[in-house]
Amino acid sequence: MKKFFYRKSIILGSGPAGCTSAIYLARANLNPILITGNYKGGQLTSSYSIENWPGESFKISGKELMQKMLKHVKMFLKSENMIDDHINKVDFLNKPFKLFGLNNNYACDSLIISTGSSNRYLEVPNEKKFIGNGISTCATCDGFIYRNKIVAVIGGGNSAIEESLFLSKIAKEVHIIHRRKEFRAEKVLIKRLEREKENKKIFFHKNFIVRSFSGKSVIHSINLISSDGKTEKKISIDGVFIAIGKIPNTKIFSKQISLKHGYIITNKENDLNKTQTSIDGIFAAGDVADSEYRQAITAAGFGCMAAIDLIRYLENTNT
Repeated sequence: MKKFFYRKSIILGSGPAGCTSAIYLARANLNPILITGNYKGGQLTSSYSIENWPGESFKISGKELMQKMLKHVKMFLKSENMIDDHINKVDFLNKPFKLFGLNNNYACDSLIISTGSSNRYLEVPNEKKFIGNGISTCATCDGFIYRNKIVAVIGGGNSAIEESLFLSKIAKEVHIIHRRKEFRAEKVLIKRLEREKENKKIFFHKNFIVRSFSGKSVIHSINLISSDGKTEKKISIDGVFIAIGKIPNTKIFSKQISLKHGYIITNKENDLNKTQTSIDGIFAAGDVADSEYRQAITAAGFGCMAAIDLIRYLENTNT
C-alpha cells in the first residue's frame, strides 16, 4: 500500500533548479521533501563536459556536477526527505495540493515545480522503431557502442556540437546534419569542431533535414533532403544521435496550470513572487519555465528565486 506524505513544501525535480531550491528551503527550516523524478540529477547528468560553471575552472561532467549538488543537498535535507519517485498525476484544485506518484502519494501547502525537460525527437518515418536500436539522445551514455564505427549527429546547437566532439574521439566518422546554413552553438565550440573537421573525422551536412531512417532490426542508413527540397542523399551509418532541443516536462500540469508553448507561465512582471505560477502557492523554476536561456547556471538561479518566493509566500499567508 502506498504511503502518504505531507509537508508544507515539496520540490519536484532534482536538477540544478530543484537542488538549489532544496538547499534554500532546508536552510529556512521548512523541512521540505525533494522528489527526484525518473532521472536523479536531471538531464544535466548526460552532459559530457561543462566548462562554464563558475568555480569549476577545469572541465567537469554533468554527472559529476550533479553528484556534488546532491551531496550539498544532503548536508541540509534529512535523508528520508529525498525520495526517489515519479509523479504521474496531480490535483491542484484545492489545498493541500496533492501529488500521486508511482511509489507514494503526497500533499503540501506550497510547491516548486522543477521537472526540467526531455529530449525532442524528429518524428520522421522509422524513428520510433530504431530508438534504442541505433538511435540515441546521449553520446556519453551510448557512444562507446560505436567505437571505430560511423555515426551521425542531428542538430546545430551546443548539445549537438558537444556530442559530435565527444564522438569524434570514439567513432571512425561523425556526420553532422543541420537544417540551417550556420551552427547555433557557442563560437568556442564551433572552432573546436572546425579543427576536428580538418582531421577528416567530422563531416558537415548543412542545409539538410532528415527524411527517414532505414534498416531491418537495427539502423543502417539515414535519408536526407536539402532544405530547399532539391537534393537528396543517403548516408550509411551505424548509429544516430539526436540533439535538436528539449520539451518541457509539463504534460501532467497542462489542465491545471497556465502554459505557453508547453512552458509554465510565471509572474515575471510582479514585484514579488516572480516565479509563482497561475496558482497561488505553486512556483516554477528551471527549464520547465525557461524557453529562452536554458542553462544549468540560470536553472540554479531560478531555483534560488523560487525558494525565496515560496518562503515569502508562506510568511505572508501564515501557513
